[in-house]
Parts: sequence; C-alpha cells; structure tokens
Amino acid sequence: MTRFLEAAETAVDGKPSLSDVAEYAYVAITPPGRSLVHVAGACPLAPDGTTVAIGDVRGQAARCVENLVQSLAAAGAGLGDVVKTTVYVASAEQADLVAAWEVVRDAIAPHRPPSTLLGVAALGYDDQLVEIEAVAAV
Repeated sequence: MTRFLEAAETAVDGKPSLSDVAEYAYVAITPPGRSLVHVAGACPLAPDGTTVAIGDVRGQAARCVENLVQSLAAAGAGLGDVVKTTVYVASAEQADLVAAWEVVRDAIAPHRPPSTLLGVAALGYDDQLVEIEAVAAV
C-alpha cells in the first residue's frame, strides 16, 4: 500500500519544515511491485465532446472527477489508488481555485494524496475552466 507523509512526518533532523495546513499529504511513497498509472488530464467533456457546466467551476470539476474515475477504472484503478493529482483552473481568482479543489478533495476523501493546484491562463477546450491529471499506483 502506498505510504503518505503529512507535514509532521517530513521533519529533517527532528525539525518540522513544512506547514500542517495542507489538505493533502506532502509525499507519496509507492512500494515496489506496484505499477504506476498516468492519467491524462480529465476534462469537463460530455461523451459527445461538448464542454459541460459552462461558467461553473464546481460543475466542471465534478465532471472532471467523473471522467477521471472512468479513466482510472479502465486501468483497473480507483480514486483510492491515486498517489498524485494536479488540478488546473483557468482563472486568476483564488476563490475559483478553491472551489475546484474542494470538489476534488471531497471526491477523493478520506484519501489525501499529494496534490498541486494551479491557476492558468487557458485550457484546451472551448469554455473549459478545469482539468485534473492524476497518477495512481496499482
């Protein structure tokens, strides 16, 4: 099973060096014998290729999670196998980044893999606001 290290477990020479306010682990250690599954960015697209929840960061994040779950399942994995996420939000507003993160965090909970949250200028599809990429270990 993958081992996750929180802030208190990342101390060097007994001295804590990372904040404990993060809602995710800082480090994931995947044991030998597990295969890594690298999932391309899950986008807020319907099966017909249209962007869903236009203008709605939370709605798009939810669809991205649904599409991520489907991609993981195709590889024999689930959200509990995720060892790293990166969440991209096409916004300079911190509230939009937090809104997207809350959807992802709640979907993965109680699992807390290391995660990165980024505001970016644009994403690849028309009206796209959110994209989630992940690595899982199975």
